[in-house]
Amino acid sequence: MSAPASTAQPARRSRTVQGWLALGAALVVVGIAGAVLAGIGGWTQRDALDPESPAPEGTMALARILADRGVEVIVARDRDEALRALATAGTTLALPDAPLLSDAAVVAMAAAADDVVLLDPRSRTLRLLVDGSSPAGIAPEATIAPACDLPEAVRSGSIMPVAVFTAGEGVTACYPAGAGSALLVADEGERRTAAVDATELFTNAHLADDGNAALAINLLGRHDRLVWYVPGDTDLTDADPSLGELTPVWVSPSIVLLLCAAVAAALWRGRRFGPLVAERLPVTVRAAETVEGRARLYARARDTRHAAAQLRHASVVRLARLVGLGAGARPGDVADAVAARIARDPAEVRSILIDHQPDTDAQLVALYERLRDLEGAAHAALHPEGNPDDRDR
Repeated sequence: MSAPASTAQPARRSRTVQGWLALGAALVVVGIAGAVLAGIGGWTQRDALDPESPAPEGTMALARILADRGVEVIVARDRDEALRALATAGTTLALPDAPLLSDAAVVAMAAAADDVVLLDPRSRTLRLLVDGSSPAGIAPEATIAPACDLPEAVRSGSIMPVAVFTAGEGVTACYPAGAGSALLVADEGERRTAAVDATELFTNAHLADDGNAALAINLLGRHDRLVWYVPGDTDLTDADPSLGELTPVWVSPSIVLLLCAAVAAALWRGRRFGPLVAERLPVTVRAAETVEGRARLYARARDTRHAAAQLRHASVVRLARLVGLGAGARPGDVADAVAARIARDPAEVRSILIDHQPDTDAQLVALYERLRDLEGAAHAALHPEGNPDDRDR
């Protein structure tokens, strides 16, 4: 008797260790998945027009080409850094759409540069920096020639643009397509502001297409210094403080501590269920009681049609077995086979087994009698020597 007890203790201890190992592995997997998802989210936010991103939506290839041609590329990830870098004369500003900046901040940053290239111009940016211009939709999918006298565009050749813009008064428009043009250039003396959809022309995925690389170099490499502004969350201006900024610093650690305490309490107080134990029922219930109970429910609901369907189904199964069709035969086939065996009108047999729908208790009782008579006739025709009452067994 001691041997089973001694072997049970190590087995129970082994199951406990395995449970804790499984829990630890699950926590590690969840942590790794969270870190990967967080990294993917951060990577996605950095990809778009980022000169340090090698992803298809990044612009690292263009930044490297400009650097190889002697242009000093300065990546500024906040407004203050960009303004400090623009303090030096002879600087071009690469300015993507910056929804977090106010109108005054966008105008001040552009005014500090000698040239401005709008990489992802939207309605507000065009209104502020390229007076009278606005987005004009999407260009047809085709290669477009410059069709203007701008030297940078003429040297670059044809491109295949996507977004196009409507030019304001005094603005040079190049690459006409659809309802607008793919490149807008506004000159104010020696200062120039250009607008182009860089997300489809200057990114790593499309830079080698057509004249995209030449156009990017001609627009961004006019000066020896290029300040590439990358909008960041720290540039939020003229906005109310967020919920995170209003929350005290001790709230987040407290929430983490409470969650850890809840998990520890769940593991400590959680009930561990053992193996299932078979138990004999104290009462044996007769099968007839189930049938009688269901019949009472049908009677109380006055659902004569459902009750008739149950009676018909049972008769069809018995008749199918009787005529050799099997329990899976369709009611119509069973009705035709029975009519042929007992020499009755098929329409009459179909009315009994399929078509007639009783609406009252009396009609339901009459249908039951017709079903009994039909089964009796079929049994008598196929097994005349047998007992007619065997059909109910």
